[in-house]
Amino acid sequence: MTPSSSPKAVNPSRIAELTEREENSFKAARRKSLELVERARRYSPGGVPSSFQDSPPFPIFIDRGKGSLVWDADGNEYVDFHNGFGVNVVGHAHPRIVDAVSQRIAHGSHFAQPGEDFVVVAEELASRFGLPQWRFTNSGTESTLDAVRLARGFTGREGIMKIEATYHGHHDSLMVSVEPSPEKMGPPEAPNAVPQSEGIPHAVVELVTVVPFNDLAAAEAGFQRRPGQIACIIVEPAMMNVGIVMPESGYLEGLRELAHRHGALLVFDEVKTGVTIAPGGATDRFGVTPDIVCLAKAIGGGLPCGAVGGREDIMALISEGRVSQMGTFNGNALTMAASRVTLTEILTPMAYAHFDALGEILQGGLDRMIADHELPFHAITMGARGGLTYRAERVRNYRDYLETDKSMAYLSWLFQSNRGVLMAPGAEENWTVSVQHSEGDVQRFVDNFGALAKELRD
Repeated sequence: MTPSSSPKAVNPSRIAELTEREENSFKAARRKSLELVERARRYSPGGVPSSFQDSPPFPIFIDRGKGSLVWDADGNEYVDFHNGFGVNVVGHAHPRIVDAVSQRIAHGSHFAQPGEDFVVVAEELASRFGLPQWRFTNSGTESTLDAVRLARGFTGREGIMKIEATYHGHHDSLMVSVEPSPEKMGPPEAPNAVPQSEGIPHAVVELVTVVPFNDLAAAEAGFQRRPGQIACIIVEPAMMNVGIVMPESGYLEGLRELAHRHGALLVFDEVKTGVTIAPGGATDRFGVTPDIVCLAKAIGGGLPCGAVGGREDIMALISEGRVSQMGTFNGNALTMAASRVTLTEILTPMAYAHFDALGEILQGGLDRMIADHELPFHAITMGARGGLTYRAERVRNYRDYLETDKSMAYLSWLFQSNRGVLMAPGAEENWTVSVQHSEGDVQRFVDNFGALAKELRD
């Protein structure tokens, strides 16, 4: 923001007026999507395969994707900033992925036996993340589930410490305080452990100590409240479930020191940051190596994939038979073929230079528009990831995030959708660009935001 400008509040009635207009345009242009969701609701809750896809006014049904573009069931074309919640950092139908998967499936897609590609992928991940031993899963949920089990097995403890408002998948152990309501979340220095939904046993919730992000004193106090009981602290090195929240200087190093001093492990959930913000994810970018790292999404080249990496002594619990880690589709031939090509041929140093160049266009353009229109927003870009947060000040934790303008986030999502840019729905407004995105693609997002900024002030 320029020194001469200062943010000014946006009139809520103007947001409401624009939202009504954009909703009407959205609905008129997506009649086939509406027909499909109404049909699907007869057979599936919400008419979607996953609750994350159930968003107002109704989900957009996607027909196909190519490069940086997708087309919906009504034939509308979009530059894809959603990219499957960050999975498709390679873009859609990348020629090398198509070739690798086509060749692999012609020779069989699944054997429940290891193949050479699995070895190459494990070697590549060990090199990127600085952790020597790896096992594979099929999703981020499975990766964090295995990480927690390993930590419990290694330490002989059952308790877990997690950050308030981080999502680590949908298994019971970590579906706690994912987005707690203000009336339930408790004091900021010692948040309550709140189950995300019904169906989660109270006994499981009691094992979880919740602490705020970017607060080492609160984490220390959490360990002291449960001495000798906490197996690990699991953290997204940069929070990505409330926009993007960066770790403050020394925070990640401090968490590692704190965990080790209390006999616990540090687990990084890099499902979103892994190979998207640097070749070795946040571990690489921030220079802090955890005891265990969890990966998924982008490492699979568009196919379902996950991985858990760790220290030799921790991962030895698996080979010794003390901790079970298994799955019929773990390291399946089709996914490993796509992952090998993704990591060794596509996400090269040139790809990360491309992400940085696109990020400069986005950051510079959005900062300029925000300053010119004196808007109380801010943008963060980091490698292939980025987002707009509808609050003037940087967000440090979940409590700060609650001050963001969610009505503005919804309007922005509608506005971009109606002008050919598909975003992930939700107030966090994260984006993922791909190796196939062009400067023109990202400029389109900036131009759309500029048009919205102007209308907000008209």
